[in-house]
Amino acid sequence: MRIGQIVGAHGIRGQLKVQPQTEFLERFAVGTKVLVGTNWYTIETSVVHKGRPLINLNGITTMSAAQALQWQFIDIEDSERPELEDDEFLLDDLINLKVVTVDGRELGEVDEVLNTPAHETLVIGELMIPFVENFVKEVNFDTETITVELIPGMLEDEESV
Repeated sequence: MRIGQIVGAHGIRGQLKVQPQTEFLERFAVGTKVLVGTNWYTIETSVVHKGRPLINLNGITTMSAAQALQWQFIDIEDSERPELEDDEFLLDDLINLKVVTVDGRELGEVDEVLNTPAHETLVIGELMIPFVENFVKEVNFDTETITVELIPGMLEDEESV
């Protein structure tokens, strides 16, 4: 389960700046085991600075070692999934759900959910749909579908207004 992406080094002792891809910043707590690339690490220190976790991983002790990890994703085991209310879900839960328009047109399946500063974005092939109320009308896990309402011009075969 993806929780963040390393966006740079901080300082000379291997500290990593992380762009979180979770609302649960406690996932970056000291002692948490994380997967970066193909290697498992343990978070040794963790502070939040300007809304971003700054972490140290065991074995990463220099600026050059930290820089070598830039743009790598940070994952945790699925068993570390937080307890959620009935009406809550994780962004990873949206992967592979079928996306249909309000008029029933099938667009494909969610390949990825991008976590951008403004909002999350659903990626369905080449199509990108902001995960906001104006576009996403319903997420139904029983039918494994996401119903969306697009604006003219979002699909290649439609003409722009």
